[in-house]
Amino acid sequence: MSVLADQACPVSEVLDHVSGKWSIGILVAAAQGPVRFTELEKSIKGISRRMLTLNLRKLERDGLLTRTVYPTVPPKVEYTLTEMAQELHESLLMLTGWATRHRGAIAAAQAEYDRRAD
Repeated sequence: MSVLADQACPVSEVLDHVSGKWSIGILVAAAQGPVRFTELEKSIKGISRRMLTLNLRKLERDGLLTRTVYPTVPPKVEYTLTEMAQELHESLLMLTGWATRHRGAIAAAQAEYDRRAD
């Protein structure tokens, strides 16, 4: 295997983690500062509690989120972006801005393609 191929596998894995359907929403929501589980659950439409939990663990494992547990009853848990994730957030904002600006053109291109394909 070439050196380039060896490097591509880990890069692909990282990109898969941060570009997942739910990961982007979690990272964008957590960028506003410390956020609690229930706040994330409310702000990310369609995510189940189980899927939110799995994605939070994955993002924490990847070093993108910090989970802080406060010794209260019931325990208070907050999630914050790490410095690495804050840098990623800037790129996500650019990407989501691009998607917002071009979604109409993409929809038109898809409709034109589908019309030609029929």
